[in-house]
Amino acid sequence: MGLFDFLIYLLIAAICGGIGQSLGGFKIGSGGCLISAGVGFIGAILGKWIAVELDLPRFWSIEIGGSQFPIIWSIIGAAILSGVLGAVLKGKSKLK
Repeated sequence: MGLFDFLIYLLIAAICGGIGQSLGGFKIGSGGCLISAGVGFIGAILGKWIAVELDLPRFWSIEIGGSQFPIIWSIIGAAILSGVLGAVLKGKSKLK
């Protein structure tokens, strides 16, 4: 994977993380795009794990540099992560 592939992964993860945070109803930190990218990456791992454990189909993945990035499962995982952190941290930093 080259630098361009990594930047594309980062951009897609940031978009998925931002959508997931919006769906989860909790904005994590004030780091903006970098925090959203981190949430997107963690959401991809969490969502993919949930899909494998529940034997759910893999749909709408993007292949970049020979690796698959699960778009839908990343958004679902980011929303779950955001919702759980929102429940744990309660009114620290809610979306307005």
